[in-house]
Amino acid sequence: MTLPLRRAAAYALVSTFALAAPLLGRFAAVPFAVVAVVAYAVTDGPAFGLFAFPWDEHVGRLETLVGFALGATGLGVLVPAFGLPVGVFVAATLAVGYGDFGRRLVLEYRENEVAGNAGFVVVAAAAAFLGQVVVAAAATPTQAFLAVSAGLLAGLLRAVFTPRDYPYVVVSVAFLCWLFTALAVTPTWLRVAVAVGLTVVFGGLSFAVGATSVPGMLTGVFLGVLAVVLGGYGWFVVLVTFFAVGSLSTKYRYDEKAARGVAEENDGARGTGNVLGNSLAALLALLGYAASPATGLPAALFAFAFASSVATALADTLSSEFGTLYGPPRLLTTFETVPPGTDGGVTWQGELAGVAGAVCIAALSVALLAFSTAGAAAVVVGGVVGMTVDSLTGATVEGGLVGNQTVNFLATLSGAVAGAVAAVLLGLVVF
Repeated sequence: MTLPLRRAAAYALVSTFALAAPLLGRFAAVPFAVVAVVAYAVTDGPAFGLFAFPWDEHVGRLETLVGFALGATGLGVLVPAFGLPVGVFVAATLAVGYGDFGRRLVLEYRENEVAGNAGFVVVAAAAAFLGQVVVAAAATPTQAFLAVSAGLLAGLLRAVFTPRDYPYVVVSVAFLCWLFTALAVTPTWLRVAVAVGLTVVFGGLSFAVGATSVPGMLTGVFLGVLAVVLGGYGWFVVLVTFFAVGSLSTKYRYDEKAARGVAEENDGARGTGNVLGNSLAALLALLGYAASPATGLPAALFAFAFASSVATALADTLSSEFGTLYGPPRLLTTFETVPPGTDGGVTWQGELAGVAGAVCIAALSVALLAFSTAGAAAVVVGGVVGMTVDSLTGATVEGGLVGNQTVNFLATLSGAVAGAVAAVLLGLVVF
């Protein structure tokens, strides 16, 4: 057994202290607080050699272990202080602790980034699920959903950050699962199984054809699971249509775009930032839809927001990917001619392609989300408004502190709001 695997196993063993939470009650944080104190005092010897990462050896202190223990300590304090569910505390801690062990175990036999990340997610989700079963003495599909969500989010964050960021990862996972618990998400076993199966297949295909990077794939799978569980199968199809059609448009005449200097980087493989920039507004709409029984807001309002945000994302992608093949583009603010690839530059061919993308999502919304013809019109309005906001924002504020991902988020958020407002004005949403 190599040192990295032994170290990962040691961290997994530490995370297992979370299982004592039901017995310790309001003192659930104590084991991890003790670990933090002891780890801070250890500066050499076998224990130091076992737990130390290279950066820990450089500073002569087990900072990574201290950070992990303090993150878990903070969650333990939240259990009695603010009612953090014990199951969530256990799931988040075990997902991070055992996820890295799963990753290292796979890498022992196969040095492959995708396999390593798959090992992380699978083992993290399994540990999170079993941990919840142990503390609750029962197994439910809600626990399975929380475990899958914990494993995917932990795996995604782990693919982006290093182990020294353990505290942020464990806290982020816990708060997400806490949110789902507060929303009282109650899926069936079948819904969870289908959600995982569908998203893994589509995520694997997207990576295989070079449409996404590994973090981008994990992000897409995570969003797909949430779409199926929080929304429904129709919501998933609408979302995955954007990913599929958008990826195909990115690959379309890619060499020609590359020669013009306007192609997507990394051979068109979209990363986490790009996926989230185009899908975060849809995720917020999903959460709003799931929370509608508690908030009293009409669920239909968020359904229109979701469809309109996806319509914006596809409209903007098609406008950009097809519009850059023609030209010269013009700035939407001044109509002056600008070089290809200039932020905010548009062509009439690209605008038509964008409208077609919005119409595509609107048609799917009619077929899968039971929208009326007027509802489809609201989605098209949202998509076109969002696409226009993207061009205006790109021409005025993009660059420097405001990057492309932020612009995409603002555009999809604007499209979501515009579509929802249009639905209200058309009398399709009743408060």
